[in-house]
Amino acid sequence: MEQLEKVDRLRERAGVSYEEAKQALEASGWDLLEAMVYLEKNGRVKGPEQATYSTSYEDQSQYVSVKDKVKEQKKNDSPFVQLKKLIRLAWKKSRENYFCIRRREEEILKVPVWILVLVLLFALHVVIIALIAGLFLDCSYSFCGKGNLENANKAMEKAEEFADKVKDEFENM
Repeated sequence: MEQLEKVDRLRERAGVSYEEAKQALEASGWDLLEAMVYLEKNGRVKGPEQATYSTSYEDQSQYVSVKDKVKEQKKNDSPFVQLKKLIRLAWKKSRENYFCIRRREEEILKVPVWILVLVLLFALHVVIIALIAGLFLDCSYSFCGKGNLENANKAMEKAEEFADKVKDEFENM
């Protein structure tokens, strides 16, 4: 490579004038790498920044607590994202839990809750009449499955008790 080409190359890489590039090359025996080192030592070119690494948690400020990040993300969820999560949870719970109908301690029917909801949507009046009639025919209703269903089952028990009271009063007439 000719001297002019070396000067041009050093000038482009180091961002110095032709004169400074020529001086650096002459001082380093026309070796490009040595000339670059010469310019760094004389403060004409900024050297590469040094990186440090540490395994200490305090030194790693770019990392954040996972709990904090999750809380922040939940706060920033849009209403549509929250609705989507709620629908997913409801779908999961409706597949894991069942609506059970018993008569005299014998299980007559056990269907997933999502089927019950679907039937209620399309035939609400018929289903309500059938459920009320079932109470007067010694049927009992409950929910079973993986979820915490105590409150729903308490409501079912209260409905049974009410139906029993009504039957008793009707018989006493």
